Amino acid sequence: MMIQEEIQELKVARKALILAHNYQPGEIQDVADIVGDSLELAVKAAEADEPVLVVCGVRFMAETAKLLSPKKTVLIPAPDAGCPLSDFLTPEMIHDARQKYPGAAVVVYVNSSAEVKAAADITCTSANAAEVVRSLAAETILFGPDANLASFVQKQVPEKRIIPLPPEGHCYVHTAFTEDQIRDAKAKGWRIVCHPECRPPVQSASDLIASTGGMVQHACDCDEWYICTEREMGYRLKKLHPDRHFHVNPDAICKDMKKTTLEDLHRSLRDGIFEVEIPDEIAVPARKAVEAMITSRRREHDRA
Repeated sequence: MMIQEEIQELKVARKALILAHNYQPGEIQDVADIVGDSLELAVKAAEADEPVLVVCGVRFMAETAKLLSPKKTVLIPAPDAGCPLSDFLTPEMIHDARQKYPGAAVVVYVNSSAEVKAAADITCTSANAAEVVRSLAAETILFGPDANLASFVQKQVPEKRIIPLPPEGHCYVHTAFTEDQIRDAKAKGWRIVCHPECRPPVQSASDLIASTGGMVQHACDCDEWYICTEREMGYRLKKLHPDRHFHVNPDAICKDMKKTTLEDLHRSLRDGIFEVEIPDEIAVPARKAVEAMITSRRREHDRA
């Protein structure tokens, strides 16, 4: 029996739901029940009926699933899959910034640890960051850990004062994209879509700035795209739209996203490892921040 078939049998036996991020290897996306961006996975985790959630991604994603489903068993097949971006921000930085900017609201990207989420007022994703910031009463927003996403939000919500926390926070995959690459792609007649974690000059030179979920939404707008994000997004889009062309940078690789293998997923399901646990003193305030984001999203949808 092939390992993919064994995974499906184990999933049924465990009553598990497999969630995979868009940056996961293609073979992981193929066996997942749900493939999506951070917001999609967070919402699906909260709505899931299955008692076991297996998160194929990086640790902050598994932690978010656990926060929203505290009574469920949440497994992460690659427990050492971290996120260098999330490491830029600490709870101590948030505490110090609150002292410096009294009355400011703290918005943290879901690409952050549970400890950082616990120190925040609300979380956001790249898909809803501007919407979340716009919903807050505070005029000054402490926003971290991605400074490029903070810059994007500032342009979308000019009435607020956005302070990046820390000023240098970034994703090494997205900051590697250059304006020269954009010019070369445009010279070939391709339309450019970039993730808001890319540097501001790359954002300005692109035709569209979108989260990975937004890239899925707009994929039909053009026959030929150059995708400025992690290369596996091209696999996801090609699978959804085999009649269109999606060009990626083959060197745009998130090393942590590639730590999950079929063997890891199989072992995690078979042996019930590795389970995510978050102490209550962290989980309670962190859950409040994530649920505030989900509530904000629902209010926006209701208005629409």
